[in-house]
Amino acid sequence: MQELTHWIDGQHVHGGSGRTADVFNPATGEVQAQVPLAAKDEVDAAVAKAAEAQPAWGATNPQRRARVMMEFVRLLNRDMDKLAEVLSREHGKTIPDAKGDIQRGLEVVEFCIGAPHLLKGEYTDSAGPGIDMYSMRQPLGVVAGITPFNFPAMIPMWKFAPAISCGNAFILKPSERDPSVPLMLAELMQEAGLPDGILQVVNGDKEAVDAILDNPTVMAVGFVGSTAIAEYIYSRGCANGKRVQCFGGAKNHMIVMPDADMDQAADALVGSGYGAAGERCMAISVAVPVGDATADKLVEKLVPRIEKLKVGPYTAGDDVDYGPLVTGAAKERVLGLVNSGIDQGAELVVDGRGFSMQGYENGFFVGPHLFDKATRDMEIYRQEIFGPVLTQVRAQSYEEALGLAMDHEYGNGTAIFTRDGDTARDFAHRINIGMVGVNVPIPVPLAYHTFGGWKKSGFGDLNQHGPDAFRFYTRTKTVTARWPSGLKEGGEFHFKAMD
Repeated sequence: MQELTHWIDGQHVHGGSGRTADVFNPATGEVQAQVPLAAKDEVDAAVAKAAEAQPAWGATNPQRRARVMMEFVRLLNRDMDKLAEVLSREHGKTIPDAKGDIQRGLEVVEFCIGAPHLLKGEYTDSAGPGIDMYSMRQPLGVVAGITPFNFPAMIPMWKFAPAISCGNAFILKPSERDPSVPLMLAELMQEAGLPDGILQVVNGDKEAVDAILDNPTVMAVGFVGSTAIAEYIYSRGCANGKRVQCFGGAKNHMIVMPDADMDQAADALVGSGYGAAGERCMAISVAVPVGDATADKLVEKLVPRIEKLKVGPYTAGDDVDYGPLVTGAAKERVLGLVNSGIDQGAELVVDGRGFSMQGYENGFFVGPHLFDKATRDMEIYRQEIFGPVLTQVRAQSYEEALGLAMDHEYGNGTAIFTRDGDTARDFAHRINIGMVGVNVPIPVPLAYHTFGGWKKSGFGDLNQHGPDAFRFYTRTKTVTARWPSGLKEGGEFHFKAMD
């Protein structure tokens, strides 16, 4: 069995706490590796090493830091297949999904190559008599990221690439469920020319998280995961005087208007609802057709598409639409919510509970499910399921559909499918949700915009990637300068009046 490590000061370091966690192969249910869980002293030692290395890196000019990112992009493309295979083996997602995970992270790294421009300050000449004023963006020092299992390549890169480009040292605490790819990314960063100590990977659980939150040297923390943990990290980090950015759960609605292209809408719902087994914070998990005729037509389009979905291990190649869930506990949770939907009166149109695959009976596979006629008081509507379950809630008017999305406690992403520009514009302007798609089912912004939800999906003032990342990982210093002017006479300066 493979024994994983931490990555400290440019080398693999075995855990010293004596505590480990199992890393599963989700397709077979077998334990394939053990990952060490760091104790507080191990986290503190990693932070201390980062603090030693950071001043020299912060003093390195931004263009040289950008060159490391340029080389890192080349190495990511070189090792794409190897990274994707490891990611799929630990997470369970298909190879195309794994490559998409890496690619969306790579795009943020590409954006960070523009750090010299993004870090430029402002300058005012002659702000007063003989006075110039200018600002500069400076790194915070040591910062940290706590990242989730569902995107073990993308979200770590969303965090560490801008932070390091800004001149910070970075402590990455990845998910203990699939930690191998983050360790591989650290190796590639070293190969790209990053000095030792600037990127540390510390595996762990709550003890490691608390050590990061309580360490006074860590100046900022970013997190992606469930809302309950996001609230915990945000409150504890802020109480310790840190800059904190946390992104939590989601329940993304897609409004389908009567004038929408139903084939397009159905394809969008299947791709966004069941892709990556629904383990995406931007998955569409609630379809809201407007009018019973629209709802009936949408179900008619959805059912044959869902029934044709192919579920299997990533090793089956392109013949698989989605793979298993990440753990057995995740599978049990999803099936428990499905049963609650049945018990509470929703109509189960497609039932995937009996799914089993020959040769993979112990894998964490869940077949696709479709509910219709759910209501807002049901658990399948209120909770983030994080599995291959699409729930349809019927609305009788556009205003009712809009109200469903606006009233839900989560506000990560949403979409509307319509041919009417006025309706789409009204929806985009009025909805209280951070990311909006118009005839686009998964409205994840590109790297040069920012990603972030509202309400209980996001905590903090700044979003991930894009310009907000450079604001989050730097602080602004403003300098007001006045130089005395005078004539040198007899070895002395005689200053003129400056006011």
